[in-house]
Amino acid sequence: MYIQMTDGVPPPPEQSSLDHRIEELDKQKEIDDWLPITSSRNAKWWYSTFHNVTAMVGAGVLGLPYSMAQLGWGPGIAVLILSWIITLYTLWQMVEMHEMVPGKRFDRYHELGQFAFGERLGLYIIVPQQIIVEVGVCIVYMVTGGQSLKKFHELACQDCSPIRLSFFVMIFASSHFVLSHLPNFNSISGVSLVAAVMSLSYSTIAWTATAAKGVQEDVQYGYKSGTTASTVLSFFTGLGGIAFAYAGHNVVLEIQATIPSTPSNPSKGPMWRGVVVAYIVVALCYFPVALVGYGVFGNAVLDNVLMSLETPVWAIATANLFVVMHVIGSYQIFAMPVFDMVETFLVKKLNFKPSTILRFIVRNVYVALTMFIAIMIPFFGGLLAFFGGFAFAPTTYFLPCIMWLLVYKPKRFSLSWWTNWVCIVLGVILMILSSIGGLRQIIIQSKDYSLFS
Repeated sequence: MYIQMTDGVPPPPEQSSLDHRIEELDKQKEIDDWLPITSSRNAKWWYSTFHNVTAMVGAGVLGLPYSMAQLGWGPGIAVLILSWIITLYTLWQMVEMHEMVPGKRFDRYHELGQFAFGERLGLYIIVPQQIIVEVGVCIVYMVTGGQSLKKFHELACQDCSPIRLSFFVMIFASSHFVLSHLPNFNSISGVSLVAAVMSLSYSTIAWTATAAKGVQEDVQYGYKSGTTASTVLSFFTGLGGIAFAYAGHNVVLEIQATIPSTPSNPSKGPMWRGVVVAYIVVALCYFPVALVGYGVFGNAVLDNVLMSLETPVWAIATANLFVVMHVIGSYQIFAMPVFDMVETFLVKKLNFKPSTILRFIVRNVYVALTMFIAIMIPFFGGLLAFFGGFAFAPTTYFLPCIMWLLVYKPKRFSLSWWTNWVCIVLGVILMILSSIGGLRQIIIQSKDYSLFS
């Protein structure tokens, strides 16, 4: 207490209440200084560049030619460009809304949702979708890292005995049992920078090696499916494949929370500068891979364009190694908000003491859980495509627009009003259609499925 009893007379009730409030604020600050998202606010603008590149440019970029084959030239290019424009716009909205209330920063996606939708409803709308996306992506990256390690091993040592995918997933997971104990976003900035460079590198290898191969004989660009129903469902899957490639919004506010902010120099300036550079890198990765890959192989392209390339072996092996290095960083970017949610709940709701031991247990359990599920269900990408329809599309394409309409209330039929409603309608359509395509993918993959296969 700041005011002691004097001559046996207790301080007035107002002073006791003030002292209690000061103690509570000090305790809250101590907790915030320990939590991953709010513990460090000294990031530079270029941190947001490679954090956003690492979050957005996943290994799924190698599947863009396959998505193009399911959509065709016209719709494929249109969806590529529209997704780039729409998601850049909704990302700008997120950056602007981070500090729209003077003196208040919405450091987490669900905090912004609670402000827009209400305390309870905001949690119910945002948190389940964030968990589906972030935990799902971590599991998929476990599988992707293991598959790429396995492919690198097969190419680098062609005379070696084959090793099961499960062991490569465990090898990949071993890196996260170490890296996951880095405390916050700024502490993984080096990992994220390497991952961003790797994403640009393997994307460049993919499209340059494909272009060097030249357009294949008897290449065909028509739809491959035999029936109209199959063609339509494949179209839905391809639509989701391209749309989900742009889904990095789930960690945007958490990244911006690491940038310092003052009334004269708010964080949205450096954050937006980093986002623009990141989106230029995204375009340099996505468009050449998608267009060159489909142009060379047509509808015969495999779901991973690197697998369509047989030579040069060294380039394919190097690209797979770069994929591994990239998804190591991506896993950490998507895991950090999960760590923050779990640690916040344990410390603030269950009154656990912030400690290294608590962090050690929480993060090891999470890495072990995602590794176990990846080994148990190595086609989890099909499940992600289905559930992602309910999470990726809303959090990326139309939830920012809904929150913008609720908070800023633009004039009806104004340009802002129309822009947001168009994004909402397109996002809802995307959510429904991609979920249908994802469900079909699960059904097809599960035909030959056996547990721990």
